[in-house]
Amino acid sequence: MEKLDLSKKYKTYFTAQNTPQIVEIEPAQFLSLIGKGDPSEQAFLENIQALYATAYTLKFTYKSLEKDFVVSKLEALWWFDENKFTGISMEDAPQEIDRSEWEYRLLIRMPEYVTNQEVTKAKETAFNKKGWSLIKQVELFQMKEGKSVQMLHLGPFANEPETLAVMAKFMMERGFSKNGHHHEIYLSDFNKTAPNKLKTILREPIR
Repeated sequence: MEKLDLSKKYKTYFTAQNTPQIVEIEPAQFLSLIGKGDPSEQAFLENIQALYATAYTLKFTYKSLEKDFVVSKLEALWWFDENKFTGISMEDAPQEIDRSEWEYRLLIRMPEYVTNQEVTKAKETAFNKKGWSLIKQVELFQMKEGKSVQMLHLGPFANEPETLAVMAKFMMERGFSKNGHHHEIYLSDFNKTAPNKLKTILREPIR
């Protein structure tokens, strides 16, 4: 039985260069969980654990149906209340807005054949096994980013504003504006990788 690896099937989606590039991102579906607050706090970790518990339950369900797949990289959309924090550029936001004010949607990309019905069953199974109430908040989420600017960020998350500044300049020079939430794809396991070796795709939908 061949195992589906979405990172190989959708190489453009899961790879980026160390300079800004324009890409066209296809519609996709994800396991998703919404949260708010500092990503260094325990709540963020618990959300990740709930999401992965559901993802791996789904994986083994589909493996039994001979549709096995690799559980994809963790991703997240990030945003803040723009009515409360006006006039802050995307490169300045990480430094000027307190982490407690950030909202996020954690994501793990799913194959096209994953259904809401099977997600519901997986959540029930995972909850019965783990007893984590957050599992009940996991959902199947559809997203179409379309035209986007992306760039590979190398190093600590704290240095992301430097990469975002390069992307913002690239967008401004070409007359693009933001058209969606800031998107990060974590190519490295940040619980096991030294900060200076982290690889993260930064993506901004544009118009």
